Amino acid sequence: MKTFISLLVVAIVSFGCSNDDDNTNPDPDNCDFESVISAEQYADAPAHALTINAMAIEGDCLTIDFSSSGCDGSTWVVKLIDSESVFESAPPQRNVRLSLENTELCLAIVPKELSFDISDLQVEGGSVLLNITNSGESILYEY
Repeated sequence: MKTFISLLVVAIVSFGCSNDDDNTNPDPDNCDFESVISAEQYADAPAHALTINAMAIEGDCLTIDFSSSGCDGSTWVVKLIDSESVFESAPPQRNVRLSLENTELCLAIVPKELSFDISDLQVEGGSVLLNITNSGESILYEY
């Protein structure tokens, strides 16, 4: 009987309540979008006017806070596109740009914050400097 009660206590403790399902700490690697690696898209994708306000990297996600004119941004098509080139330096560098296709004809300034999975941009060495060409800024991605 003691063995049964001991097993029951272990089962209750092991499979009991857990805070893992409350979603208060979402997985930082659960990005909104994948990044694109394409020299053709880097050169030819839409480049409507936008302003990058802030950038941050958490895990393999690059979060970009940006704004553009529009109604509400619900029709925007946004991509983070890499040029396919890796520049050998210390650390290595890659050129990426935030592509925005914006057909909204309103004059409001609409802010957005989106995250992009940048794990495919990793190169040998443990870090890469991402030059965000349409912002004039760079951000160091360490992995």
